Amino acid sequence: MGFIFSKSMNESMKKQQELMLMNARVQLERQLIMQNEMRERQMAMQVAWSREFLKYFGTFFGIATISLTAGAIKRKKPAFLLPIVPLSFIFSYQYDLGYGNLLQRMKSEAEDILEREKSKLQLPGEMITFESLEKARREQSKFFIDK
Repeated sequence: MGFIFSKSMNESMKKQQELMLMNARVQLERQLIMQNEMRERQMAMQVAWSREFLKYFGTFFGIATISLTAGAIKRKKPAFLLPIVPLSFIFSYQYDLGYGNLLQRMKSEAEDILEREKSKLQLPGEMITFESLEKARREQSKFFIDK
């Protein structure tokens, strides 16, 4: 009789473990999807910010270019054109970020780094473990209790 009861308890416990494992998997999948959604929204905000900035900076760049060109012609000093060079780099970068393929090139470069240059991504020290966190927590709680 005890064997039958023990067998059904084992089966029940096994089913419970499978259910817990499935729930943990579903929860992890939801977290991953949520993190990806947040990342996509942040990237969309970055691109939108760049496009909005480009509108204002483009206006400034256009007015500055016309004014500096007119000043260089009027005063016959080509040095007035020098500020156009760095401003054009900023304008080009913002245009590439907002409407070009800068993000795709950055993604490709990041994938290349992940694949070929993994050592550059390592943090100093060792990997954080549960034990190291628990040790730090205990030390910190002693610090606060002693005071």
